[in-house]
Order: sequence, then structure tokens, then C-alpha cells
Amino acid sequence: MASIPPDEAAENGHRNGNGPSPPPAKRPRAALITASEIRDEFAHHDPAVARVNNGSFGCCPASVLEEQGHWQRLFLAQPDAFYFDSLQPGLRRSRAAVAALVNAGDVSEISLVDNATTAAAIVLQHAAWSFAEGHFARGDAVLMLHYAYGAVKKSIHAYVARAGATVVEVPLPFPVASSDAIIAEFHAALAVAKAGGRRVRLAVIDHITSMPSVVIPVKELIAICRQEGVDKVFVDAAHSIGQVPVDVRDIGADFYTSNLHKWFFCPPAVAFLHTRKGGPMASQLHHPVVSHEYGNGLPMESGWIGTRDYSAQIVIPEAIDFVNRFEGGIEGIRNRNHEKVIEMGRMLADAWGTFLGSPPEMCGSMVMVGMPNCLGIESDADAMRVRTILRKDFKVEVPIYYNIRRIEEQEMAKDNNGDLVTGYVRISHQVYNVNEEYERLRDAVSKLVAEGFTSSKLWPSEKQETLA
Repeated sequence: MASIPPDEAAENGHRNGNGPSPPPAKRPRAALITASEIRDEFAHHDPAVARVNNGSFGCCPASVLEEQGHWQRLFLAQPDAFYFDSLQPGLRRSRAAVAALVNAGDVSEISLVDNATTAAAIVLQHAAWSFAEGHFARGDAVLMLHYAYGAVKKSIHAYVARAGATVVEVPLPFPVASSDAIIAEFHAALAVAKAGGRRVRLAVIDHITSMPSVVIPVKELIAICRQEGVDKVFVDAAHSIGQVPVDVRDIGADFYTSNLHKWFFCPPAVAFLHTRKGGPMASQLHHPVVSHEYGNGLPMESGWIGTRDYSAQIVIPEAIDFVNRFEGGIEGIRNRNHEKVIEMGRMLADAWGTFLGSPPEMCGSMVMVGMPNCLGIESDADAMRVRTILRKDFKVEVPIYYNIRRIEEQEMAKDNNGDLVTGYVRISHQVYNVNEEYERLRDAVSKLVAEGFTSSKLWPSEKQETLA
């Protein structure tokens, strides 16, 4: 059972959430986890489902859930004592653990929030205020990737476009052969954003795009932004921690956020937002939910947004303990997941006569695999219908992506029959996955192909009559 050291609790109290902090005390290392123990840790997963979609919602082991339950019961038993004596020390312990994990310069640079979407709202809200208060000129640009996460794209339009920003998208290629193609597109889009002497106030860059999933050369793009005079860079790295190395000082963004419940075994929902210390904006960022800690700094504002369950944010050290039970810790997990997802992706591509959507070096623990053209995936709705069939009829959970940005002359986008691939599965690999789950996906798609299935068979009857 985790506890807060009395001296730390007394030193920090309820209101002191910032300031220099020594590294978290090293916890005793448990013996390396066994295959049987991994199965036990995730025995709460539905055993009937081939769950190859860790990327959407993540996973949380039983040992971390047990610790979370302790904190939830502690609150329910005596809410006042929890609020005054345990909450802020617990959150500060977690923030210190995250700061050490991502090489932040100081614990005051780390705020804990629900998810990366909340972190984006914090940054974009400030940008919107800057337009509204006249600090930015109407028409100044905000740059984002075409494959930015849907909720973040909507936030960009809801906050900054509405406030007067010109939003410029970077049209990334997919399938993609190398980082050079992304860098070239970024250069071109940045030139458009700066056209006519416009200032580029903010660049929003993904570290790993969600759909399609591609590891973006984020350090190179940030360096371009610095060279070209972009004011600030916000990295939406919702999928990064646990998939790729994260060193926020080395990456060099002004703002960096990543979910801890996707690939770092925390319960839903918890993410961190890193803000570089020393800049004037650090004191100007505010949580969009205003409560009693408003004006005491973003880490404190985020640490109290009203009565809610804060337990997911408090058990980050226990998630780190779980990670450290694996050989090589998080680095070992990352490397094994990467190797296995590439192996399984190639197995699927060979079976379906297709290809991977990006080279292995541009994948983390997720990979895009082309689906047979004969499935006839011609829209997002088609992709969702096929996904539903795989879930309900075959007990396979996997996202499907419809690639609307076709490049007819791009040979790498064609299957072994020379047909253009329009649908892709995004498979994930996490420590609980086994080969049989990917084989079930392979066989399910192959069965649909053998039976002559096409997405048009699932269209509403009125649409079929129109096309007849």
C-alpha cells in the first residue's frame, strides 16, 4: 500500500504544489514479472475478444487498479481528511515521478490533467485570449498537421479560428516512405502560413499521429519552427510515452502533453502537460475549468477542479513500479512491443497481399496494415461498418482507417494485384497480447474476402437502390 512520507506531506501541505523537488525516492525493485503474472494482471480483459487496439483506450494492470481502489476508498471514508491531508501531496508525488520520467527541469513544469485533449484546450484557450486581447493580430496563423487528432482539430477551430486565426494544415502523405516526405510538406505549409508577412503564432505537431498512425520527426519539425520564427510549439503526444523515448528538454517544445493511460498502464484518465519553465506564458496558462485554485499556477489549478475522482492521477508511481517489473523497464517494453507489432503487421500484410503504411522506423507499438481492395472500403462509414462486423461477428477489436487522400500514381499504395488500397487496420501490441489474436484478425478478413464480402453490401437499402 502506497503512503505519503509524513515529512513530505507536512512540507507541501495543501497549497504548496510547486518548487524544486528532489528525485522521487527509489522504490524496492520487485522480481521480474512472469508470463503467468502478466496474464493475471490483465485477467479482467474480456477473454473472448482479440483486443489488438490498445491505442484507443490503453490498459491498466490489476495491481495498479487495486492501489487506485485504496485511494478511492480513502476519499469515500473521510473526504475532508483526504482533501486537506492527502490529495495535494499525492498529486505532487505523481508530478515528481513524471518530471523524472520525462527529464523535466523542475516539478513545477508538470501539470496533471485528464487527457491530451484537455491539455490542448489549455494551450489553445491561451492562444484564443491572445487574439481576443490584441496580442495577436487577426489573421495571424496557427499551423497543424492534416492528421492531427480529430478532437484537437475541432479545438483549434473552436478556440483560435473563432478568435481570428488563419488555420493552415500540413498535408501529410500516406502511405509514407520516409521522414523526409513529412519534413518537405511541413516546409511547404509553413511557407503558406507565412505568406504576405503573416506571423505564425503556434504550431501544433503530433509526436505520433492517431489515424493513420505514424511517428513524426518532431525534433526536426521543432527545429524548423525555431529557424522560421514560429512563436510557440505545442506537441500533442497523446500516444508517445510508453511507445517512444520522451525527453522534453531534448525535444524542446514549449508545451508537450502525453496520456499516461494509453501506453503507460495508468487507469483512465490521466495525462501530463509539460510547460517550459521561465517563459512568460507559464504563468498565463489556466485550466478551462475554473475553481478555487485559479491564479495559483496551472499545476495547482489542475490539481483541484472541483469534487471528482483524482485517484488515477495519484497512482502514477504504482504504474512505474509495474513497468519496472519488466526486463529493461519501459525501454524494454517499448522495444519488444515495436518488434512484435512489426512482425504481426508483416504477417497480416503477407496474408492479405498488401503492405505496411510506413517503414518500421516510423512506427512505435502501432502499425498500419493495408486491407484487401476487394473489401470496397470507400468511406469512413464503410470503415466503421467493417470494424463493427469484426467486433460482433469475429470478436476482434481493431480500428479501421479509410484513406481519402489517394495518390493514384503512388505504387506503394497498391496491393499485390495492382489495386489501390483504401482501407487500413491499425494494430497495437502491448504486453498482454499474443500471436493468436492477430491470427484471428488475419483469418477473419481472409474469410470475408473468400466469401465475396464488399462494404456495399452493408449500405442502407436506399443507397443501394440509387447506385443500382
